[in-house]
Amino acid sequence: MQFDNPLDWSPDLDEAIERHPLIVSPETKLVDAIALISQAHHRTCLITEVNRWTELPASEKGVKTSCVLVMQGQKLLGIFTERDIVRLTAQAIDMTNMTVVEVMIHPIVTLPHSSIQDIFAALFLFRRYQIRHLPIVDDLGHLVGVISHESIRHVMRPANLLRFRRVSDVMTSQVIQAPLTTPIVHLAQLMAGHRVSCVVITQTDGEEHRKPVGIITERDIVQFQAMQIDLVRTQAQTVMSTPLFLLNPEDSLWTAHQEMQKRRVGRLVVSWNWGLGLGIVTQTSLLRVFDPMEMYGVIENLQQTIQQLQAEKAERMSDAAQPAKSSDRLLE
Repeated sequence: MQFDNPLDWSPDLDEAIERHPLIVSPETKLVDAIALISQAHHRTCLITEVNRWTELPASEKGVKTSCVLVMQGQKLLGIFTERDIVRLTAQAIDMTNMTVVEVMIHPIVTLPHSSIQDIFAALFLFRRYQIRHLPIVDDLGHLVGVISHESIRHVMRPANLLRFRRVSDVMTSQVIQAPLTTPIVHLAQLMAGHRVSCVVITQTDGEEHRKPVGIITERDIVQFQAMQIDLVRTQAQTVMSTPLFLLNPEDSLWTAHQEMQKRRVGRLVVSWNWGLGLGIVTQTSLLRVFDPMEMYGVIENLQQTIQQLQAEKAERMSDAAQPAKSSDRLLE
């Protein structure tokens, strides 16, 4: 078995393009933009303009839009994401009369469609600018679509090294935790302050050990804003996602990927030592396996393992043949 070209193991990024992203004009009210992102999470289609819906291509079903692109005609002006909503929530900003152009991120990082086959180029931009959405443009600078951590995860295949890596290889153990009674606005502040996409909600047991019982994510904050929930008075225990599905550090990344697909989530809690140890594995974590050094390192280890197994097999065959040769000599 040979693993000569790591690119053969990478997903097809062209399939990962969300070709009908949410698009709004600069004058769109911020609350309307938030509502669009919120609504898209619960539909099987996306909005290409504020009042026009279009059916999702089959390759994009299951991908949840987590950003809006701000455009003036064919000109791409900026982007507004779930992370930005959390940041504004943490700052307790009154969004009632604001427009999306006031808070969008610009200038915007893009990737030419001609470079879409190189997953390393996309991952470099994700990592370099600490972003999770990358608009794809054609040679004229016109929008083709958007790729994201989530859309890439949706086109991953078993051969993408995930079966050969463990959750413990990529998970983060820097888990931000909060008790059941924490107000939602404080959770948003924790996410923004620590630049994380979720907070694990814990409950203290009889031995004073904190055990994970729920989770609040960026996506939840978007929903709470859209529903105009009182984020100061509402506590985590009222709205958290529970019960939790817990991964084990020894689970394969392919198992993590499958569970994310099945549960339609972008992150999973990892637990060990009866809940005393905690970690998080996210879509971003899964993409680490496509880091060039990671890929070549794993392939080199696999090749060494195969060579070792082949050598051991040859040695066993040689040993098995020795008694037969000795018996032949005795007969002579």
